[in-house]
Amino acid sequence: MSAPGSLKDVYLDEMKDLWSANDQMARAVQQLSDQASDPKLKQMLQDSVGGITKHTGTLKSLIEENGGQTSPEHCKGMEGLVAEALKHGIKEAPSDGRLRDVQIIAQYQRMSHYGLAGFGSAAAYAKALGKTDQENRLKSAVSEIYKSDEFASRLAESVERAAA
Repeated sequence: MSAPGSLKDVYLDEMKDLWSANDQMARAVQQLSDQASDPKLKQMLQDSVGGITKHTGTLKSLIEENGGQTSPEHCKGMEGLVAEALKHGIKEAPSDGRLRDVQIIAQYQRMSHYGLAGFGSAAAYAKALGKTDQENRLKSAVSEIYKSDEFASRLAESVERAAA
């Protein structure tokens, strides 16, 4: 890939990176949900996979609307976050379900925060490019991700108390 020559190129690159990040995160979150012992955590993770898939659909449509090639660009940042999530949540996870849940939540939030940064940046680029409708769709995704993150934080507090 060549260096971007315009803000539109940066915008498209960001969305292609997010597409790949979302695909990787969805697979990891599904695996983590299988390991969760807390029913609320398991449900949140399963619901999250649906939200991630929805956001990927938004990215694909925005890329198409901007005349971009509709294929993801492999996201090495999420690749590393996924490797850590699977390491701490599955491969080297504690046998105690409550402790494993604490680690799963932390890893989920790390991956989610990567998405927050990317979707927030993409929304800012859309605004700068005068694409108000696209900005609003991206901000909607940011809002949904924040809500999921806030729920995960509340859940973490209850799980951590139980693990203590």
